Amino acid sequence: MKAGRPWLSRLARRGPLHLGLLLIALCWLMPSVGLLVTSLRPRGEIASSGWWTVIASPDLTLGNYGEVLGTRGMVDSFVNSLLIAVPSTLLPVLIGALAAYAFTWLRFPGRDGLFVLVVALMVIPIQMTFVPVLRLLNPLGLTQSYVGIWLAHTAFGLPLVIFLLRGFFALMPLELIEAARLDGASEPGIFARIVLPLSVPALASLTILQFLAVWNDLLMALVFVQSPEALPLTVRLSQLLSTYGTEWHLLSAGAFVLMAVPLVVFFSLQRYFTEGLVAGAMK
Repeated sequence: MKAGRPWLSRLARRGPLHLGLLLIALCWLMPSVGLLVTSLRPRGEIASSGWWTVIASPDLTLGNYGEVLGTRGMVDSFVNSLLIAVPSTLLPVLIGALAAYAFTWLRFPGRDGLFVLVVALMVIPIQMTFVPVLRLLNPLGLTQSYVGIWLAHTAFGLPLVIFLLRGFFALMPLELIEAARLDGASEPGIFARIVLPLSVPALASLTILQFLAVWNDLLMALVFVQSPEALPLTVRLSQLLSTYGTEWHLLSAGAFVLMAVPLVVFFSLQRYFTEGLVAGAMK
């Protein structure tokens, strides 16, 4: 009996906290669960009852997904979203890592002032830049392909990537970089063999954040993608909303398809994401 008292004491102390966290998690997940259940329900039941009634009368179907994926080129738009999101994620992370390395470990005239300018770019609302950027890209025909949206996402994502990675790189010991230089390593070699391997958690975190931002983007896709063949899934889904304003079974299925890839990416890299948020520890 005495052996069980510490366990009961811990339960009494932490029980309310765990219960509160559980309630917050349930409230946070409830909309997603409701969306998933709605996407699996027949159209008639969605109009006549709430999604929670599925507990009493489970009548689910995958027909909604088959219908929405065969509507208005949704499969092609899913591929377009991948073709837009992958380069728009890798380019700013790679270029930002190179720039952050230069701002951290290289000395050149105007380095600090240029970094302050990069940080200041984070304050400017991107909506203010749409018109001038569009006037630069349109004459070159870049908005008729993926190139325009790649360049736009890269340019708008670079300031944050550079700012965060510079802070992470600055935590690395100076002795490690100096020792590599004394051994004759070039700056690209130091970057590729020392800095990048030690920065995997931070790079993974930024990759996740950038990918989620690009994948869920609607506004920039509407502005910088003017070719109907290159429209991403977010734009197609907005068109589906206007075309099928009352077809909730199609809208919920389409929305869950849009959510699927970010969920897979996040849970696949969750360990690195968590490490990146508390980055700074050197192994």
